[in-house]
Amino acid sequence: MAITKKRKKFFDVEIPLLNTTTQLYAFELKELDGRIINYDLTRLLRGKNTLMQLKIKVEGNEAKTIPREFKILPSFLRKMVRKGTNYVESSFSCECKDATIRIKPFLVTRRKVSRAVRNALRIKVKEDLIEYSKDKTAETMFRDILTGKLQKPLSLRLKKIYPLSLCEVRVLKVEKEK
Repeated sequence: MAITKKRKKFFDVEIPLLNTTTQLYAFELKELDGRIINYDLTRLLRGKNTLMQLKIKVEGNEAKTIPREFKILPSFLRKMVRKGTNYVESSFSCECKDATIRIKPFLVTRRKVSRAVRNALRIKVKEDLIEYSKDKTAETMFRDILTGKLQKPLSLRLKKIYPLSLCEVRVLKVEKEK
């Protein structure tokens, strides 16, 4: 008797954070459980070169994704830092309701500034983001970064120290889930 070969099929995977679906190629839907995919958000965010890493969870006969990491690619950041400006980077972990996350903010000043001003910006951005994340879930943090609800008010608060030409979260990554 001949052994029949299994064929790979396309399965729909929902991305609730972006209100879209994508298709993945596999033998069975259960195979997709735990798989990590990289999703390009460049067109969605109007030219901001970004990648989002999503983890697939299969429940019954539906596959949904959970965001794991959001990052802005270095090519976009290189374009934003002009001659005659300074940039400020930082990296820290903080707690939110359901996970421990690593946040890496990226700020670009309008002109060259002293080290004291850059340090003051770094300290203030860390305080504000730790305070902001305390009562939010990880998924809410991802959603706020995608819509700009996190960056705009943060930029306005940091403007009191020194006006910025760019205020972005370069990386938001889930380190541990509770």
